[in-house]
Amino acid sequence: MQVFGLVSAVAMALFGASAAQAQDVPCGGSFSAFKEGLVQEAVSLGHSEQTARQFLSSATQAQSVLKADQRQGIFQDPFITFSRKLISQSRLDKGRQMSDRYDAVFDRIEQDYGISRGVLLAFWAFETDYGAFQGDFNTLNALVTLAHDCRRPEIFRPQIFAAMTLYEHGDFDPRTTTGAWAGEIGMVQMLPKDILENGVDGDGDGHVMLKTSAPDALMSGAKMLSHLGWRYGEPWLQEIRLPENFDWSMTGLQTEKSVAEWEQLGVRARDGQLDDGRLLASIILPQGRGGPKFLAYPNFRVYFEWNQSFTYVLTAAYFGTRLTGAPVYDAGNPEPGLEGAQMKELQRKLAAHGHDVGEIDGILGAGTRAAVRSMQAELGLPVDGWPTQALLNRL
Repeated sequence: MQVFGLVSAVAMALFGASAAQAQDVPCGGSFSAFKEGLVQEAVSLGHSEQTARQFLSSATQAQSVLKADQRQGIFQDPFITFSRKLISQSRLDKGRQMSDRYDAVFDRIEQDYGISRGVLLAFWAFETDYGAFQGDFNTLNALVTLAHDCRRPEIFRPQIFAAMTLYEHGDFDPRTTTGAWAGEIGMVQMLPKDILENGVDGDGDGHVMLKTSAPDALMSGAKMLSHLGWRYGEPWLQEIRLPENFDWSMTGLQTEKSVAEWEQLGVRARDGQLDDGRLLASIILPQGRGGPKFLAYPNFRVYFEWNQSFTYVLTAAYFGTRLTGAPVYDAGNPEPGLEGAQMKELQRKLAAHGHDVGEIDGILGAGTRAAVRSMQAELGLPVDGWPTQALLNRL
């Protein structure tokens, strides 16, 4: 089950001049004229016209890609529901088997990049079920279709030319290379530009083949996380306990304190001890003060450079801790949240009160969480960022 479904933020961060140039090139219109424009831009970027035409000759529009782009319902689930869907005993068992099978690779990753094997195993599991389901969308068609579509052309157009470079290296076939609907390739689902910049020949065969080589995929994923700012040898997430009289307004990623300061305020590890007291960390409550509670260390923020969904990020980070020995989280007894039409109604009411919640989409994203916290404070409710029927009634 592929759940990535969002283009990694690193794709946007790494486009540089190519992205700026792409913004000046029109999207939409005649598809054949659009492809001709791609050829001319490829030539301006240093590719030969013959190579560009050969590479793009088979590219067609894929309606299935556009439909997949609009279908993101799974990210509407709250953390407990979402994590229970994704984390199964079979995935845990398979993760431990893969950890043993590629023990030397994970040892090398931990030595070279300071990234725990649990982190990579969790991505590998969620993206492609450890390589079993890597996506059957033609990658070139996906990239060209999304670049032609006018929603986010600046994201996808540069990826076409990155894929063209991979083609010139003999590592991409425009007719047969497949992956996720948004153009990600391989066992840990990386975009072509990410592969060019962070690809590692982990098995020493002279090629970076993320679809068929687990060492290549894992080492490349580790290098990309390191490039995104992963701090060597540091933790990323830990489940905690909080005192009943805790000041909930101090929770959320917007507040950072040292671990030692949190300890003074009564924060305790649910299992074992908190990490280095000098590290900064934030407290996150994915389903409010009645639900699970976690301490998020600086490395947790790197996950958002891989994927922008809070629910996905927290689930992947938590699964990484499970794969390295953490117990099942305490689900607690959170108040029922809002779903579908109720969430949209809340977003409309928050917007009417002057809060920027972004698109009215029924998804509890960062903007909506921030608006909920602000409204809770204004109304004298516990400021835990969890939207409930009580809040909706008050509005």
